[in-house]
Amino acid sequence: MLRGNFFRGLGYLGEGFRLIRQPGLRLFVVIPLIINILLFGLLFYFLGEIFGALIATAMGWLPDWAWLQALDWLFWILYGAVILLMLAYGFVIVANLIGSPFYGYLAELTEKHLTGQEVSTDGGWAAIIKDTPRALWREVQKIVYYLPRAIGLFIIGLIPVVNLVAAVLWFLFNSWMMALQYVDYSADNHKVSFPALRQQLADTRLSALGFGLPVALAAMVPILNLFVVPAAVCGATAYWVRENGATRN
Repeated sequence: MLRGNFFRGLGYLGEGFRLIRQPGLRLFVVIPLIINILLFGLLFYFLGEIFGALIATAMGWLPDWAWLQALDWLFWILYGAVILLMLAYGFVIVANLIGSPFYGYLAELTEKHLTGQEVSTDGGWAAIIKDTPRALWREVQKIVYYLPRAIGLFIIGLIPVVNLVAAVLWFLFNSWMMALQYVDYSADNHKVSFPALRQQLADTRLSALGFGLPVALAAMVPILNLFVVPAAVCGATAYWVRENGATRN
């Protein structure tokens, strides 16, 4: 039997967007955001250079007809669409690897804010540096959990007719992974192991899927996905404070 409240879960991402505007939390939202913008700006630029060279080569093979040569703009439109989709799907994994030390500390500050404790960033940089190896290892555990299941769903998706079911399973799995990904920052702060976290989220699976669903959708939208990561961290912390407390009662 599925437990939890799907509609309550839906509200946590919106709460996360409200939380990232809190004065005590902004700094640890802005820094990883700037890093991610710079990284993906460079990535987009270099991919553009490579694609531009490929287009020039391909156009050189075509007959020297003016109308055909003029089609290079169409290639650039297709390039933009493909790159945006690639960045949207790959953004969450890369952004979390880069920002994991910041997001763990952001989750800690958010929990203090939600529980009425004084939010102080004194010693924040030292804590971030100290926790970096552990935070990166935690991200590796999530990737190891994700990859074999994603590959399995991909293989199922290649089977005619069955792939219709695989599309639904893939979407549900991504929603589940988003809940795991972001609630894990609070769980890690409380020294809860990744397997134990999976069990805790399974105890309120409907709430977890409700939270993960809008995060998965927002992560697919370019520009918005830059802001959804810190908002999801804050929203997941609210999830941890409320749903985890409900589970214990």
